[in-house]
Amino acid sequence: MRGITSFLAAGVLALAVNLPALPALAQTTDIAAASSQQTAQAPEPDLPQSTLRELEGVPPRHGVAMHGEVKYKTDFQHFDYVNPDAPKGGTLKMAADGTYDSFNPYILKGQAAEAMGLAFETLMTSSDDEAFSQYGLIAKYIYMPEDRDWVAYTLRKDARWHDGEPITVEDVIWSFNTLKEQGHPQYRFYYKNVKSARQIGPRTVRFEFSEGLNRELPLILGQLPVLPKHYWTAEGRTFGKSTLEPPLGSGPYKVTDYEPGRYVVFERVEDYWGRDLAVNRGRWNYDKIRYDYFRDPTVIRSAIKAGNVDFRLENTAKAWATAYDVPAVRQGRLKKVKLENSRPTGMQAFVMNTRRAPFDQPKVREAMSYAFDFGWTNKNLFFGQYIRTESYFSNSELASDGLPTGREKEILEQFRGQVPPEVFTQEYDPPETDGNGYPRDNLKKALGLLREAGFEVRDMKLIDPRTGRPVTFEILLNSQAFERVVLPYVANLNRLGIEVDVSLVDSVQYQNRLDSYDFDMTVGGWPQSLSPGNEQRSFWGSAAAERPGTRNWAGIQDPVIDKLIDMVIAAPSREELVARTRALDRVLLWHHYVVPNWHMGAWPLVYWDKFRRPETTAPYALNLLDAWWIAPEKEQQIARAQAEANGDAAQDTGRSGVWLTALGVLVLAGLALLFFRRGFHRKASQQGTE
Repeated sequence: MRGITSFLAAGVLALAVNLPALPALAQTTDIAAASSQQTAQAPEPDLPQSTLRELEGVPPRHGVAMHGEVKYKTDFQHFDYVNPDAPKGGTLKMAADGTYDSFNPYILKGQAAEAMGLAFETLMTSSDDEAFSQYGLIAKYIYMPEDRDWVAYTLRKDARWHDGEPITVEDVIWSFNTLKEQGHPQYRFYYKNVKSARQIGPRTVRFEFSEGLNRELPLILGQLPVLPKHYWTAEGRTFGKSTLEPPLGSGPYKVTDYEPGRYVVFERVEDYWGRDLAVNRGRWNYDKIRYDYFRDPTVIRSAIKAGNVDFRLENTAKAWATAYDVPAVRQGRLKKVKLENSRPTGMQAFVMNTRRAPFDQPKVREAMSYAFDFGWTNKNLFFGQYIRTESYFSNSELASDGLPTGREKEILEQFRGQVPPEVFTQEYDPPETDGNGYPRDNLKKALGLLREAGFEVRDMKLIDPRTGRPVTFEILLNSQAFERVVLPYVANLNRLGIEVDVSLVDSVQYQNRLDSYDFDMTVGGWPQSLSPGNEQRSFWGSAAAERPGTRNWAGIQDPVIDKLIDMVIAAPSREELVARTRALDRVLLWHHYVVPNWHMGAWPLVYWDKFRRPETTAPYALNLLDAWWIAPEKEQQIARAQAEANGDAAQDTGRSGVWLTALGVLVLAGLALLFFRRGFHRKASQQGTE
């Protein structure tokens, strides 16, 4: 499961040609839990004996892993993928696509500003070089029994808010209750098995769980964003409403400057209480992080080439191949590199809303896959850079492959007769094409499936037998880059007699329509981690299909899938988790809820050469915001190069303006001459008549 704080703050994934959104923002970190055999650290000297009795003899731990033991022991000094001696300073200039109208990332209302998670902290924090581990942040210790029926956290004495007030157990309990009652609907799913939260000591909070095994819950609660009760309950403030007042936080950064919809600036908190913790050493190195907002990715690319933006994770293959042939790249001042990673890429796809016809019929959904020509798209639009996605857990050991065997088959046998028969007899492979631009054979198969579902073609139109009307639907987009991908797909659908409208809307309208499931087909993405868990309920669970604001965009309501999700959440070991996840993956695939898109096992990066990053990198996260730093010896040199690039861009714009002005003068002169000649001839004609 990925961290819900980052997950919600990031919003919907950037719906462009590759799955990843901005680094470290759309990425979330794995949760963890620990075995009871983990070496314990002695409790704080001032921890009351009454609290120890309440904890029933369960020893305190500094960190926990979902399966097995944590990598970093009690005396660790820093994570391996950071440089503990990284210098502090400089400004990171980032770009955001779209707009924002709120600084509250924890509610459904409004569009939250980018990277608001920088201002807030959670009870625990994750490491990015383990499948699923967490270590104390606001909480110094975690108490977790072997059966995981409850969990308790003891807060650090020196944890405090930016206004100097201490972070208390009362803040933790208020945050938990408020997020469940007024927060984003995701929190109700995440915390629905938490029965109660209560204070059991001066700095210790205990959470009780309801019946039913959910081994992730102690770690899910470790990711609880802790919010200041005294701030949000002050007169004039309402947590459930969007706000443009930068809220009080406790994190390494705070908002110091902003203009709604245009930019937001985060400044490092000099007296940040957690700066010397082992989990933070070598991290949070920029003095300032600035996000400027743009309405078009093309403008963002121009901004980085002009030196107004420092970094971009390029998510359009054509732009990666063609948009950066500029002097700064050729001279090595503007870097263009691909960083390989082991991060699960999840699923990006054309998502069909099964709440609506015709996508409530499996054969129709399967036919949609045959109409998509990935071979042509990859060759002609993506320069052959992408791999076709064949799993909801792609680029990881969790992805199903071949036919089910061993433990995976045993799990699926429980549901034989309740799942598509292909689950047992066929390997899932999306339809292939030769890339010539006209997938004739695939379109024949698609038409055959549609006819099996009762549809027929009349006067070149596909007719729905239930209504007698032509089949039409809308593809909803919020990325202009996707239009060039969708239009050839639409042309193939037209050949099947289906009329398709493509609607490109702004990010706010798009989010609102997604949250209310007001669409037929769209492009959606589900990020995955190496340890899937509770978030799968929000992705595919039946209850999520009926709640606004979840990621169950497809409207999946299937009892077998619900049971498989529960099995994944309750997996007692890594081996069992892998088998259960592969079984879930296979069932999802054969229901044809989506037309899979593509992925890449690397980050395509464009950035100015003023950054340095640790020699050891995390395999599952980019860590731009928290582990990179600005090299002092490079900062001034690159600043001059950026100013030069900006001047060149302005000069080019100026030249264009001069030529446009000259052209305008010529056009006006031509029009004036034309009117003069017409007037002259008209007058001469009138004189002749008289």
